[in-house]
Amino acid sequence: MTPLTLFGLFAVTAMLVAYALEDRSPWFILAFAAACALGSIYGFLQGAWPFGLVEAIWAVAAVRKWYRTTRLAPPDA
Repeated sequence: MTPLTLFGLFAVTAMLVAYALEDRSPWFILAFAAACALGSIYGFLQGAWPFGLVEAIWAVAAVRKWYRTTRLAPPDA
């Protein structure tokens, strides 16, 4: 397995785990965004630019979701 393949495996695994845990904390939404950004980098490095582009869009959407979630969340009591 090449280092690039391992990087891609890490990125996709991190996306899966963070997505599964999104309901537990807004920080998992941000982790999902970061993992999507890593997946985007992997896609571009691999030469699969459509995958890289879609993952970049998912990263932006996840950051927006995190921002809206944290902005609208009630303060801890």
